[in-house]
Amino acid sequence: MDRLRIKGGNKLKGKIYISGAKNAALPLICASLLTDEAVTLTNMPLLSDIRSMNALLEQLGTKIESHDEIVDGNACKSYTYHTPKFESLVAPYDYVRKMRASYYVLGPLLARQGYVELSLPGGCAIGARPMDIHLSALEQMGANIEIKNGYVIAKVDGRLKGAHLVFKIASVGATCNVLMAAVLAEGETIIENAAREPEIGDLAKMLNSMGAKISGIDTSVLKVEGVERLHGTTHKIIADRIEAGSYAVAAAITRGCIELVNAQAETLQTPIKLLRQTGVNVEEREHSIVVDAEGCELVGQDLMTDYYPGFPTDLQAQFLTLMLTARGASMVTETIFENRFMHVPELLRMGANINVHGHASAIVRGVDKLYGAPVMATDLRASFALVLAGLVAEGETIVNRIYHLDRGYEKLEEKLRGVGADIVRESDKEEE
Repeated sequence: MDRLRIKGGNKLKGKIYISGAKNAALPLICASLLTDEAVTLTNMPLLSDIRSMNALLEQLGTKIESHDEIVDGNACKSYTYHTPKFESLVAPYDYVRKMRASYYVLGPLLARQGYVELSLPGGCAIGARPMDIHLSALEQMGANIEIKNGYVIAKVDGRLKGAHLVFKIASVGATCNVLMAAVLAEGETIIENAAREPEIGDLAKMLNSMGAKISGIDTSVLKVEGVERLHGTTHKIIADRIEAGSYAVAAAITRGCIELVNAQAETLQTPIKLLRQTGVNVEEREHSIVVDAEGCELVGQDLMTDYYPGFPTDLQAQFLTLMLTARGASMVTETIFENRFMHVPELLRMGANINVHGHASAIVRGVDKLYGAPVMATDLRASFALVLAGLVAEGETIVNRIYHLDRGYEKLEEKLRGVGADIVRESDKEEE
């Protein structure tokens, strides 16, 4: 099993290219199932989650071709997905257990084929993320759904029917799934309290380029006029705002200066505001963001996660770690998931001063120094928080179980080494 060995103390300086967004790519890949024509996605991140989703689609019958490309001077991949017919309508446990986002095949398969069997999903252990909103909405659109032997079995006679849906919470997953189902439904679908994340806007824009009729994009009320069929398209995936925010914290915590090339500042306004409040200089450019903390003395700030455009839960662990290097105390409140402080015990082993109150909040007090130690990653974003701590800790930090990181951060150690970090990947195989 791979691990990262980090020697802390280096100030990070230079440029990092921000890859395509994982959280946009996964539903976009599944949206290709809505048509029998080819769909090409460019600026694709090279991540284990993408490989897992590709494997699932190939099992369903999708033909996938990969192409090398250069985007803004950075080598990356584009993929063409073509599903003229299905070989299976079952998303098996062995595929879905590796990645929760596999549930995005639910809406497209039900809309195009009228049937799907989906294993109940896995993913990071950050708390309950039930599918009841997805399933209730699809039932209101005419689907018959049962859960049997660990599988969701959904079917509909003919086409799904448009419906007026009001989500009890602004669920990203449910918004994407129902949006994909609604584009081929009969009549109009209205989704109230829809999630507003940029990745949903990216999905809606691609669906429209395929012939869908979606209005209200980037608002909490989406209106979809169903069409009989969609056609192929070519679409560039938006930049990953969570990756950009993570490297912005890397610049801040090491008191360095990094230009985040390809980052989109408009998708990161709340984290940027918080960085500035701590004392970091942030310059928003047309195609990049410059985060400059050289010579800055940071002051602790409170933060509370919320649905977009609020503070992203996927950046909470990183900013919590940053506050360990700031003066004073900070209150970090988590409102989205209940198990998002599992990395705190690992930070405590490095000399952090954090008091967790239940599952909802933590008091973080700045410390003079963190100390390197062997630590264990618990989930995707918490893993990056431990890397951040290692970058500033005295001595050596070893981050174990980094398969979590490979799900969401492309070429992490290469990007960090490129701006001056002392970080290497090791594996047991190398030692053997």
